[in-house]
Amino acid sequence: MPAIRYFYTLKQKIYHSLKSTDQQSKFFQLRQKYSYFVYQSYQIEQCQELLRLTFNFNLADCYHFSPVIEIPFRSFYSWKLPESSLQNLAFHIGMIELISYWKLSCAPQVIIRPHKLTEAQLAFWKKLYYQGMGEFFYVNGITVSQEDYLHLISEGIALKAVEQDFTDGVLVPVGGGKDSVVSLELLKGEERAIPLIINPRPASSRCAAVAGFEEDQTAVVWRQLDPLMLELNQQGFLNGHTPFSALLAFVSLLIAAETGCRHIALSNESSASEATVPGTDINHQYSKSFDFEQDFRAYVTSYIHPQLNYFSLLRPLNELQIAERFSLHTAYHRVFKSCNVGSKTDSWCGQCPKCLFTWIVLSPFLGSKELEKIFGKPMEDDSTLIDVLESLAGQTAAKPFECVGTIDEVQAVLNWHRGKETAFAGSPLLRLYFDRNPNRLVGAHQLTNLLQAQNRQHFVPRQWLKLMED
Repeated sequence: MPAIRYFYTLKQKIYHSLKSTDQQSKFFQLRQKYSYFVYQSYQIEQCQELLRLTFNFNLADCYHFSPVIEIPFRSFYSWKLPESSLQNLAFHIGMIELISYWKLSCAPQVIIRPHKLTEAQLAFWKKLYYQGMGEFFYVNGITVSQEDYLHLISEGIALKAVEQDFTDGVLVPVGGGKDSVVSLELLKGEERAIPLIINPRPASSRCAAVAGFEEDQTAVVWRQLDPLMLELNQQGFLNGHTPFSALLAFVSLLIAAETGCRHIALSNESSASEATVPGTDINHQYSKSFDFEQDFRAYVTSYIHPQLNYFSLLRPLNELQIAERFSLHTAYHRVFKSCNVGSKTDSWCGQCPKCLFTWIVLSPFLGSKELEKIFGKPMEDDSTLIDVLESLAGQTAAKPFECVGTIDEVQAVLNWHRGKETAFAGSPLLRLYFDRNPNRLVGAHQLTNLLQAQNRQHFVPRQWLKLMED
């Protein structure tokens, strides 16, 4: 999709939907017609080849959904968890999976039938559902308060905590982008390091392979959506972003329990906590934020297992520091991919905010030839990306709804190129940006400051914090 058309579409979603009453009316009509959503049950099937979880949801007894999670066997799985422990872990995966189906009508009541939750647990879920759906409400032009949007009712028997003896092994979720590569490189020498990939694509599998992990040394999870949900999307039910990283968090707990690995090392950076819409709590990356990480850790300690240690290894770093580290790992440069548009074809589309942001943060550390080999074209020569660049640099009402870094990081790189008069500074794209924004750049030293910055708001264990400092 051409960059200008992409940006126009984005502006339509953000601005025009806010002024339109159509989506707000649809929201109220759907909530009235489909007034409740039920988490009916879940099934656990276990054999030598795989573990299968099936979740049963229904929308006002009119539509029924049965999404599936499958985990192929690996030699590092115990497959010996007590039934009550499997029930705890499976049920919680269902609690986050249901949001993808609930959003079809945003039913004002959610009935949880398998297990009884405490008031504190219900408060955790209500916050996650609301904050994690901030982008969904914003892009759809829906206004609703956290108090009014959802009422949770739970029934059934109480859950028992997970019974497992954990070692100091570490799971490393791998998405195929530069961030998880940096984590893999830091942790691959640990005695029990296991990559974890949900719905493997070529980039994620190849990154694990470059790090030295064979397929049978990698934990793989297959997530299958119920096709009826996609059909209802086509029929005009509500659709939009859901907090995938929260699903990853709960799935990783099951993998940790089956492997006995106590640690789960995410690759979420400090930049992920910045709001996508300045001045609000709306964050495309909410389930990657420090706020979510903090809430999730407390929930796991209280209701799942106190020894499980979920944290983000890269939280002390910002996107520029990660890009600098990644630039040194040249074996991954032809392998990694972060573009959502090109995910199905294992390519960079070269037009979207994710592509341009990745180019921006790598540009101080890699030359034009190396960057062109990565992205398949000289990004700096494409002046049609100017609207995308300005949105990344904070000159629109919202940043792109993608996993991109902060406005300060983008502006720092632009400042640096202009102040140093680098080869990129005279390129068509950057020259056009500087001509259109002559007064926004106030110096060339912000990049140095960000590369030396330290974020102390993190949960990284001391031994790995020291590893990062070496």
